[in-house]
Amino acid sequence: MAVRKARTAAGPGRRASAGQPVRERILSAAFAVFRDRGYGEASTLEIATRARASKRELYALFDSKHEMLTACIGDRARQMRLPLELPAPTDRASLAATLTAFGTATLRVACEPSVLAMYRLAIGESERSPEIAKVLDSAGRGANHAALVAFLAEAKAQQLFADGDPSEMATTFFGLLWGNLLIRLLLRVTPVPALKAMELRAGDASRILLTLYPAPSRDKALA
Repeated sequence: MAVRKARTAAGPGRRASAGQPVRERILSAAFAVFRDRGYGEASTLEIATRARASKRELYALFDSKHEMLTACIGDRARQMRLPLELPAPTDRASLAATLTAFGTATLRVACEPSVLAMYRLAIGESERSPEIAKVLDSAGRGANHAALVAFLAEAKAQQLFADGDPSEMATTFFGLLWGNLLIRLLLRVTPVPALKAMELRAGDASRILLTLYPAPSRDKALA
C-alpha cells in the first residue's frame, strides 16, 4: 500500500515557459508576482510580462486581478490533494503503516515553500475576500480530510476499530499530526522539518490515534 506523491506548485523564482499553455503561464506568473509584491502592489503588466503573454490574452481569460488570485489559490490547493491508492485495510499493522505514509505525504506537500506562500496569500486576503480562504480550505484541506475519512470508514467496516466516528478520527489525526507546526511555519519562527522528522511525527500521530481508537476485544469480535 502506498500514498501517491502529490504534485506541488512551481517553486520560488520559477519563470513561465513559453511552451506552457497560456492560462498555465499566466497563473504561474501571477502567483509569483502576488508572492513577491503582495496582492495590492501586483500589476497586471508585470504578470503579463512574466507570463510572456499580452494583456489582451490575460483579460481574455480573467476578468480581473482578483479572479486571477482566486484561480491561483484554487489550482494550487487542488495540487495539494493526496490521492490514496490503497486496498481495503485488513489489519492494524498495515493500517498504521498507511496512516504514517499518508501523514508524511501531507507534511511534505504542505511544507513546500510555494504551498506556505499560498497559505500566506490566502490569509492576507481573507478579510477582503473570504471566498479565497474557502477555496483553499475546500480544494486542499477538505479534499484530503475526505480521503482520510473514507479510508478510516473502510477500516471501521473491517472491524479494525471498536468504535469511533471516521470524521472525528480524521480530525484527531490531523490535529496530532500538525500540532502548532503549521502556524509556526507560516510565522517563519521555525524551519521546515527534515524528512526523517516528518516521518517520526506522522508515526507518532498514527500510534496515538490507534491507541485512542483500539481494536474490538476478542469476545466482541467473535460475537
